[in-house]
Amino acid sequence: MRPILPTASCSSIRSFPSFTTALHLSPQARCHLSSNSNPSRRLALLQLGTVIPQAQLLGVGTKFAGAQESLIETNTNGSFIRVSPTVSEEGAADWVKKDKRRMLHAVCCVGDLDRTIEFYTECLGMTLLRRRDIPEERFSNAFVGYGPEDSHFAIELTYNYGVDKYEVGTGFGHFGIAVADVSKTLDLIKAKRGKVIKEPGPIEGSSSMVAFIEDPDGYKFKLMERKLTPEPLCQVMLQVGDIDRSVGFYEKAFGMELLHKKENPAYKVSMTDNLSLVLYSSATMGYGPEDRNAVLELRYNYGVTDYDKGNAYVQIAIGTDDVYKTAEAVNLFGGKITREPGPLPGLATKITVCLDPNGWKSAFVDNKDFDKELQ
Repeated sequence: MRPILPTASCSSIRSFPSFTTALHLSPQARCHLSSNSNPSRRLALLQLGTVIPQAQLLGVGTKFAGAQESLIETNTNGSFIRVSPTVSEEGAADWVKKDKRRMLHAVCCVGDLDRTIEFYTECLGMTLLRRRDIPEERFSNAFVGYGPEDSHFAIELTYNYGVDKYEVGTGFGHFGIAVADVSKTLDLIKAKRGKVIKEPGPIEGSSSMVAFIEDPDGYKFKLMERKLTPEPLCQVMLQVGDIDRSVGFYEKAFGMELLHKKENPAYKVSMTDNLSLVLYSSATMGYGPEDRNAVLELRYNYGVTDYDKGNAYVQIAIGTDDVYKTAEAVNLFGGKITREPGPLPGLATKITVCLDPNGWKSAFVDNKDFDKELQ
């Protein structure tokens, strides 16, 4: 039996290239591949011509013109690359708000792909959406979720040959799943020998029930009792060192809306029967109401400014109409671009990768290119 979920859409398993696949092809980039894997093709895939700002080419600075095209093309190493002009904060903020964005999926490394897929499908009721094995690059990946990727948030699971264990660290918090009945869902998970780390109980100051479980790789899941929702895989929680700075960054650079903010100066949490006092603040960010969309929860534990991010959780992928303008905005509002915007060799999917002020990674992918991958 599967957990009692508000919804659980099914999709046939598909196998085709993914823009995220190429991001796994470097130890520094995605899943910390073992040193004995062949680096030649991986490194080649990550080589892209230098993107030159228009201001540098023309000697002038221009602003974003809303969402209008204000881009040029330059030939670098035989390929054409679009680049964007210098932007003002006002112009960038205005464009970011108008950009069509959606959280596409989160990327995690796992030690045994078959075992993890079984846990996610049998214990959590997810569907295996697509799977791909790349023996020449010594890795496999699979996408799981509660509905098709063109309309639902998903989790990308990556297995690197020969690597059977990863460290989740203290920075990654949990994934959130909305269920109709927490207690009954937990009973089903226990029957499948799932690991329960917090029995069902009410949220502080609310009658809503929550419980916590852990998957075979150490990723925590928060089961939240909610009414019918089109997006059961509804939350990613990350720890941050400065809640106000983080909220400002995700609002301006990512175009997320602050859905709500919570102060819990004395919240008692019980994990595996150990009672501890947790002082924290949290902010819920997203691209739409959290009862219909996946959201990002940022949590600040008072006095803690740095976390061990481990090497297991990788990033969130977000859709955008223009990766070039996205990169400009991220730089402008305090983020760091770790992969310049442009097409991935061999796939032609345009992406850019960045770090937020806390060091959490996100990848932006061109919406049209992502849709083509799913066809």
